[in-house]
Amino acid sequence: MNDQAEKWSRAAERYEEEFLTPFVDGVRNPLPDALAELAGEGTVVDLGCGTGVLLPALANQFSSVVAVDFAEGMLRRARDHCKHLTNITYLRRAFTQLDDLAGTADVAVAVNSLILPELGDLEHCLESIHAMLRPGGTFLGIVPAMDGVHYLTMLLVDRARRSGMPTPAAKKNAGMHAEHELYDFAFGDFRYRGLVQHFWQPFEIAYRLRRAGFRRIKTAKVILSWQQFGGGKDLEAEPPPWDWFFRAQRTR
Repeated sequence: MNDQAEKWSRAAERYEEEFLTPFVDGVRNPLPDALAELAGEGTVVDLGCGTGVLLPALANQFSSVVAVDFAEGMLRRARDHCKHLTNITYLRRAFTQLDDLAGTADVAVAVNSLILPELGDLEHCLESIHAMLRPGGTFLGIVPAMDGVHYLTMLLVDRARRSGMPTPAAKKNAGMHAEHELYDFAFGDFRYRGLVQHFWQPFEIAYRLRRAGFRRIKTAKVILSWQQFGGGKDLEAEPPPWDWFFRAQRTR
């Protein structure tokens, strides 16, 4: 088990308490509608299945589900969560080890799991997902949004300024509340308790997917809930931050 897999495995037990998720009340998430549109006979691969929150829906909508994660702790929770479902196969696998799955999937889903910080690994992963899909197959994903962090920062600065705080102090206050010390804004890295994640800019989505061979790329915002943010009640008059949803296709 590599270092990141071990750390994510340990994080599995507290995942819901420490990480944002698009699967809570109040979040406007385009993924369920996209999955309902694609549902039917065929195989869907959940890439980075985590604790298995999406697996029951996939098992009800597709004839075969493959759940992939590199962290044994995540797979353990997913198996326990879905022990009553018989059409799920579990694979402990890094995203850089998908080559043997080429041509096996009709749909691939990746929810907040395309976060590989090494760009070479991320490119290999996207190319392997493209190869994994059958011609005409669809790739659905949600990625953490770096521009959403910038937006939250702006709101925090303006909140502090309205309270009478001078702009330099307001910026410092916003940086503290938005946890800027955890981010490398230039290169999109987020580091938390030894875990390293890649946060995406909106222009990056189409760029990287197209380079991997995908076409018909569409994006939409996943509108998060202020209840997911500490101090969110003070900002409820404004629209909440977001992550990014995408839909792409292997056309040939």
